[in-house]
Amino acid sequence: MSGARLNSLVVITALVVGLAGPAGQPIASRLHWQPQLAALASSAPAQTVRVIVQAADRSGAAQALAQRLGARLTGELAIINAFAAELPAGAVRGLAADPAVRWVSLDAPVVSAACAQCVDTTQLVSAFNRAIRADQAWNNGPYVQGQGIGVAVVDSGVNPNGDLYTVSGVNRQIANVRFNTDYNQNTSDGYGHGTHVASIVGGDGSESGGQYIGVAPLVNVINVKVSNDDGSATLQDVVRGLQWVLENRDRYNIRVVNLSLNSAVAESYKTSPLDAAVEILWFNKIVVVVSAGNRGGGAIYPPANDPFVITVGATDDRGTAALSDDSVASFSAYGTTADGFKKPELVAPGVNIVARIVNANMGLAGAHPANKVYNGQYFRMSGTSMAAPMVSGAAALLLQDEPGLTPDQVKYRLMATANKNWAGYSATTAGAGYLDVYAAVWGTTTQSANTNLQASKLLWSGSQPVTWGSVSWNSVSWNSVSWNSVSWNSVSWNSVSWNSDYWGP
Repeated sequence: MSGARLNSLVVITALVVGLAGPAGQPIASRLHWQPQLAALASSAPAQTVRVIVQAADRSGAAQALAQRLGARLTGELAIINAFAAELPAGAVRGLAADPAVRWVSLDAPVVSAACAQCVDTTQLVSAFNRAIRADQAWNNGPYVQGQGIGVAVVDSGVNPNGDLYTVSGVNRQIANVRFNTDYNQNTSDGYGHGTHVASIVGGDGSESGGQYIGVAPLVNVINVKVSNDDGSATLQDVVRGLQWVLENRDRYNIRVVNLSLNSAVAESYKTSPLDAAVEILWFNKIVVVVSAGNRGGGAIYPPANDPFVITVGATDDRGTAALSDDSVASFSAYGTTADGFKKPELVAPGVNIVARIVNANMGLAGAHPANKVYNGQYFRMSGTSMAAPMVSGAAALLLQDEPGLTPDQVKYRLMATANKNWAGYSATTAGAGYLDVYAAVWGTTTQSANTNLQASKLLWSGSQPVTWGSVSWNSVSWNSVSWNSVSWNSVSWNSVSWNSDYWGP
């Protein structure tokens, strides 16, 4: 548990001390609990709540009672003779009515000076941040907004804009490189896709008055332009961009790479050069997040087919924060890859997502004028291209809170804390479930995904397989996993498509 969370707990328990009466006597009440708990017990008795229970004595009777009522004890608060627990809201009444208990309080978030730059959500229009609970991660302990974490957006470029600055005027678009081949010999985005994706990752919404905010609004964005201004690119362009990311990961603290693109050709991950490249990044402690694509069932193309990376499908949030009306988007790709791996791992909102576009006449915006919103500066798009950067932003928030996590641990945490409790959930189409940022940040598991998986054949030394067989990154020598071990002359360079955008009815 991070220090910020422990500090929040201390603040909460200190507040509870004030609930005792004179000379330490119990507060006179038939039921010793906060009104908020009474309301929850009545309106949502099955909902799990976190509580702080102050015992009447040190006999252990209160703890035993809590466990009989189905509570999971989560911590001892000896300074006030109390303990923390989780249990159904309806069961709290039994605690509050027993003489072994002095008082039951909701273990509520505490807003304190620790949030030096809270995100103002009073004007927030987009539903997706509330659907994935990113807003709760921003403004509740440990108050993560992506500070200091670099996310590389490998795409059509990112145009500088006011949403990528801090309130003190520091540009968070900290690097710009290009690997495209057309006439536009700079790193700007003439197509619009990359700027939109970067805005979902880390826009702070300042130019919309806080209406449209990205998932990690203080993250650093690294612009890696790989496509031409008509959106075309080849695998070679993308791989060159990924090699630059590898070589500059320490300089810009690049911990996450977003790839909202897919190869136009189906291929085994064992022989795809794009899959080999993303694995190189993964093995060098960079989380790689990719869009599943928009081909629907049974069509997973590189790099979405790679078993190591996090592949993201799209949901339709219907413009509401509640998940009760959400469903997996009809276009969202899913299925079992040619190598036997089920995809996607996660889903996140990807229908009618509004984010920054900058130039209202650029490629995508010019071709779809009806999708322009808010003075032409923001643009509405659908596709798994929009869902992937939400997971990239989530990974950045998690790594800000726990920078020592490996990509395998990040992947496991995001999947372990994903929400399956929504009517539209299906393991076939939604994998582990709906992205839940707040649950991931507050999660504690450090287990690893991907153990015992075989790396791409392009990374083998000779005929000897390279297998990821350990949960400890420090115990594995990756001398055989290097760019020098790949014969790039023997691989084909097919084109990359931007079919992770959906323009259907």
